[in-house]
Amino acid sequence: MPFIIALIVIVLLILISNIVIVSQSDAYVVERLGSYYATWGAGVHIKTPFVERVVKKVSLKEQVADFPPQPVITRDNVTMQIDTVVFFQVMDAKLYTYGVNQPISAIESLSATTLRNIIGDMELDHTLTSRDTINSKITAILDEATDKWGIKVNRVEVKNIIPPREIQDAMEKQMKAEREKRAVILKADGEKQAAITAAEGEKEAAILRADAVKQQRILEAEGEAQAILAVQKANADAIRLLNEAMPSDKVLALRSLEALAKVADGRATKLIIPSNLQDLAGTVASIKELVTEPEGK
Repeated sequence: MPFIIALIVIVLLILISNIVIVSQSDAYVVERLGSYYATWGAGVHIKTPFVERVVKKVSLKEQVADFPPQPVITRDNVTMQIDTVVFFQVMDAKLYTYGVNQPISAIESLSATTLRNIIGDMELDHTLTSRDTINSKITAILDEATDKWGIKVNRVEVKNIIPPREIQDAMEKQMKAEREKRAVILKADGEKQAAITAAEGEKEAAILRADAVKQQRILEAEGEAQAILAVQKANADAIRLLNEAMPSDKVLALRSLEALAKVADGRATKLIIPSNLQDLAGTVASIKELVTEPEGK
């Protein structure tokens, strides 16, 4: 009885140990008696004890392989160091398992060889300015070459292009000269813009001053014109009122004498005396009589 219980326990342990749970992002390659049997995807699987075994667990996620710099020679015989980053994904777990030994090393070697071939057809200047072209070419070549390994190369990025030390020094000097040139240009443009702004400001100020003088003169002329009009209006009003009052001859004679007195008090060098002086004397007498006439009369 104890033997049977022990046997049942052992069988259960064996069964439990052969239950395989595959996650969503993995694939298991299974062999039966040394030969490929199946590729298990996500889910629960039971392998046959002592007959089947999982030979490789393959991740189906996108993977990144960062390779160290590789020496390459351009068409104009310049040696530089270029390092790449390869983004790939396993599409067929069976081919990935049986197609190549050490797939990552194989991708690195293939990447270095492809890179040398591409750079070997390009000159240094073209290499430094054609990173996108290099990425596209190496991606296409690697993707085609790795199909038989069950690998899909999504993209390849050239991370660094390191030219020789002397070329780096020359490039740094050139970049420094370009920066200084841009600084001089920016300074000159700033000074030019400042001069233009100052000239425009002076022009606007001169225009404003001229407008102010013009406006002042206009206002003065308008004031003088208004003053003349006011004097003329006052004279006209005085004459109108005098006419409306219907003055007597004596009053008119008095006004004439007042005007004559003003003329005599002026700076005129000539004085015109009326020809009828006798009439004027009579008029004066009449005026005197008018002035001295009692108020109650």
